Amino acid sequence: MLSREDFIFTIGYDGPAAVIDGQAKKLYSKLSTMELAEKGLFRAAYSSAIWSKDPKELDIVAEFYNKATNSSIPVTSLQRLFGVFQTDVNRSIVL
Repeated sequence: MLSREDFIFTIGYDGPAAVIDGQAKKLYSKLSTMELAEKGLFRAAYSSAIWSKDPKELDIVAEFYNKATNSSIPVTSLQRLFGVFQTDVNRSIVL
């Protein structure tokens, strides 16, 4: 299983390995879900909320995203919007 930081900043997959955005990980890996959302890093914030398995964090991300974009996307559509799914990948490649 990937660490929280690797999961949050996964930008794709190369076979059985997650490809990690190393620069973003270095800059933002210690931020909470709310702090990521406040900075406008919505995909990372959503990934953090998925990792935490806390429905309240998903609501926070949806609230910040909808406010920033003047939209009303429901929490249930965020997975499709950001393309983030929890997987059982054990390896990572940091770019």
